Amino acid sequence: MIQENRIDWIQLFKKYGIIVVLILMVAGISILRPQFRTPTNLFNVLTQSCIFGIMALGMTFVIISKGIDLSVGSVLALSGVIAASLAQMPEAANKYFPGLPVLPAVIPVIVALIVASLCGALNGTLIAFTGIPAFIATLGMYTVARGLALIYTSGRPISTLSPGFTFFGGKIGMIPTPVVVYLLMIVVAWILLNKTRFGKSVYAIGSNLKAAEVSGIPIKRNFVKIYALCGLMAGVAAVVLAGRVQSVHPGAATGYELTAIAATTIGGTSHSGGIGTIWGAVVGALILGVLRNGLTLLGIHPYWQQVCEGCIIVVAVIIDMKTHTQKK
Repeated sequence: MIQENRIDWIQLFKKYGIIVVLILMVAGISILRPQFRTPTNLFNVLTQSCIFGIMALGMTFVIISKGIDLSVGSVLALSGVIAASLAQMPEAANKYFPGLPVLPAVIPVIVALIVASLCGALNGTLIAFTGIPAFIATLGMYTVARGLALIYTSGRPISTLSPGFTFFGGKIGMIPTPVVVYLLMIVVAWILLNKTRFGKSVYAIGSNLKAAEVSGIPIKRNFVKIYALCGLMAGVAAVVLAGRVQSVHPGAATGYELTAIAATTIGGTSHSGGIGTIWGAVVGALILGVLRNGLTLLGIHPYWQQVCEGCIIVVAVIIDMKTHTQKK
């Protein structure tokens, strides 16, 4: 009886251990730096976590399907600069389309989502129909999308955006709009992964590709959908980032793809496929957000912050290998 209870506690920790880690981190930093727990700073942590948190939602689908997407940071930059060029005010010094009137914000937003989704769908098409490994296909898109963003803008930032577009980086009452958008995306992603046939197909593909194919799941079509969804989330992140910074630089979001992968991995999504949750990705993003904010408040040099993040990612992958890969 005693042994059974012990096994339950171990299983419970394996399932919810990252929440314990997050709580311990929050408690420890709050003790060391009381300013951490102020409402203003906590909202700041949430807002900073939103960009790569939204990207991590899409990355969760990709990694559950046993893939990876290295292009989301570049796709964010490309979709962001195109959308921002359509959202500039007439008085902008470097207006991309001089004769273009101020468009309703919904138009550049939709354009950003379409561009990002198409980039993701192209990734999925290459992987599904040519057999190129996801690492290579998305690495190619990583370079192509960043190059196109630089060509489109001639390497210059696009600024002076319309108030309707920058609304996505502002506040609704006391709550930052990026947090509201993030919550909406969490709900959408959770429903897609847990309550739809598409979500079940993602798990099946990641668990056993051949078995999924034999059972009649349209593998190629689902690969296109999975990577298109990941691209779409990068487009949403682009809109939020542009609204928050009120400009978009073609070099924006460099390295964000690694942060999104890290958040997903820390959240328990297995790189061996078939295992992962939306709430895990959310907690993983919060852990990275709390870590960055806490280390900054503690006066840790940014270079050492990168070292800490890297160590956490390696530990997360080792735990993943020990708990999931060996079982398979």
